[in-house]
Amino acid sequence: MSNAALHVARTGLDAQNMRMQVIANNLANVNTTGFKRDRANFSTLAYQLVTQPGAASSADNKYAVGLNLGTGVSIAGTERIDTQGTLNTTGNTLDMAIQGDGYFQVLTPDGRTGYTRAGNFSLSAEGKIVTGDGMPLQPAVQIPNNTTSITIGADGTISATVDGQTAPTQVGKIETARFVNGAGLQSIGNNLLVETAASGTPQVGAPGTEGRGSVKSGALEASNVNVVEELVDMIETQRAYEVNSKMIQATDEMQRNANQQL
Repeated sequence: MSNAALHVARTGLDAQNMRMQVIANNLANVNTTGFKRDRANFSTLAYQLVTQPGAASSADNKYAVGLNLGTGVSIAGTERIDTQGTLNTTGNTLDMAIQGDGYFQVLTPDGRTGYTRAGNFSLSAEGKIVTGDGMPLQPAVQIPNNTTSITIGADGTISATVDGQTAPTQVGKIETARFVNGAGLQSIGNNLLVETAASGTPQVGAPGTEGRGSVKSGALEASNVNVVEELVDMIETQRAYEVNSKMIQATDEMQRNANQQL
């Protein structure tokens, strides 16, 4: 007896298991600064064509409908949902959030440019603005040693007030990047994304121009994960997994009964 139904149910188990992993990752990062939730997209596997629609059923008639047997389901891909997260005020000048489209640029240890929405920056011992992992913001910004206060404008302009002076001096400017297809960026961990062929090339420029969002200093963007939605998806995935498990049990019983009768 054919085990095609067992194979179909197994693909369902595999797909729901991967979807559960996506949901688990979303929930695990509910408090990660700048995190964007992922969504699992499903697609059908190839169909087995038994009877072609419109094929001759007799000398004078044709089949009005065909006979196609599906072979299961698979995860077509995971899509990042780039909706804006809530901006939480921190009061720390070097905490920055992008209000709108765009990414901060940092230099990764392997020399690549990483893109991130996590704006929890700090000062290094050399006076450079860096991530918590020490990756410098790009273009690099050098803060003078005797700086008493730092101001960051909505357009990314960074000004520093030096000890002994009353007027602030511009010491650098933040540039953000946006992509035609931001969902095509590849996640590499540490809140970083990298460019891919699907994302297109980065369009770099001043915040607030050409579709890039403005920078808000003293605030951080929270994760856009909605816990209630994720829990609903988790229950739905669990139920779908159970149904596929029961399909395997039912198919196994049918085959056992058939073997006993033959």
